[in-house]
Amino acid sequence: MTALTKEQETELEAAAFRRLVAHLRERSDVQNIDLMNLAGFCRNCLSNWYREAAEEAGLPVSKDESREMIYGMPYEDWKNLHQKEASPVQKASFEQNKPKD
Repeated sequence: MTALTKEQETELEAAAFRRLVAHLRERSDVQNIDLMNLAGFCRNCLSNWYREAAEEAGLPVSKDESREMIYGMPYEDWKNLHQKEASPVQKASFEQNKPKD
């Protein structure tokens, strides 16, 4: 691979992040609990990581603002439109596989 400058690396990472966010917005049929059970992270995790990065950079971003950035709308609106009740199987899998504190 060609050696990248730090700026190029950041640009490519940002492009990949934007594409991931766009993909997750398009795939509202994929529930957060399914993401957690299969990948160990979900949209809320991603919004938390975004907010933490902002805080590290000295930028004030609230939990609601970071969630809206990831979901493309207020979180409560997204939940009302797309979130389904988790099945007993999904809940059991989450309890078994959830990240340890």
